[in-house]
Amino acid sequence: MEKIIDIEDRIPTLREKRRRRTNKKFISLITLFFITLFLLLYFQSPYSDINTINVKGSAIVGEDVYIKQSGLQMGQSMWSFKEKEIEEYIKKLDWVKEVDVSKQWLTTVDIKIEEWQKVAYISENNIFYPILENGVIFKESSTNAPIDAPIFLAFDDNDKRQRLLKELADLEPTVLAMISQINSTPTESDPYAITLFMNDGYEVRAEITSLSEKLNYYPSIVAQIENAAEYEKGIIDIEVGTFYRSYTEEYSFKNSEDTQDNSEQPLDLDLPTNDNNANTDEQEVLANE
Repeated sequence: MEKIIDIEDRIPTLREKRRRRTNKKFISLITLFFITLFLLLYFQSPYSDINTINVKGSAIVGEDVYIKQSGLQMGQSMWSFKEKEIEEYIKKLDWVKEVDVSKQWLTTVDIKIEEWQKVAYISENNIFYPILENGVIFKESSTNAPIDAPIFLAFDDNDKRQRLLKELADLEPTVLAMISQINSTPTESDPYAITLFMNDGYEVRAEITSLSEKLNYYPSIVAQIENAAEYEKGIIDIEVGTFYRSYTEEYSFKNSEDTQDNSEQPLDLDLPTNDNNANTDEQEVLANE
């Protein structure tokens, strides 16, 4: 038989449920009120504004250039911009390779920059302008005495210059730093011939198309020459094979009326067969017979 519950017995239970529902609504409204109040106070306070802009990776230009390009300003709301939009503004600069913009904490914006590498200088009206690995001549910066990259001379052919820039970008930084000057010296048989003057006194004759492949072995090549019984500064030819001739022999060879009798044959050098870290002391220096 079904038990009949008297309405008087149910009233306290209904009242308790109603009270709990009312309390939950009240707590939700109070919580929403304080959250809204906090947000209003936050957006009206200095804690929602940009207080610090950090720029990392700036080398070619000063940090202020990137801050200006971003359009961000001190005191601007942290929520008035989108990071991707700021990145697009900064990427419009020709020398910027990659950029990442992020918000840090409540009042800080970080801008991380990766610039295209500076691989050479070109002279225009006795002013040296950096050339970046993407081919851009960076005229926003100039110097009268470049010391951190080679100088390009007689490179009017833009295609050759672009090809050479790519080769230079593939060089080891230590090898790139050894180059003082690069001249375009094409011939009818070799339009890509170049001459490099090194900071340590050697002259290198090479081809643009194989420059990075061979010149990365430059320290090993020099070690072979200097490990020989007698040596002096001279010309290293890496166009076809790898040969060396001292300056004395080279100019004696050019000026002599009988070169076969009055000059020695160039040294035939071995390139390492493994990698750039091969032991150069084990390389042989052989003379052509």
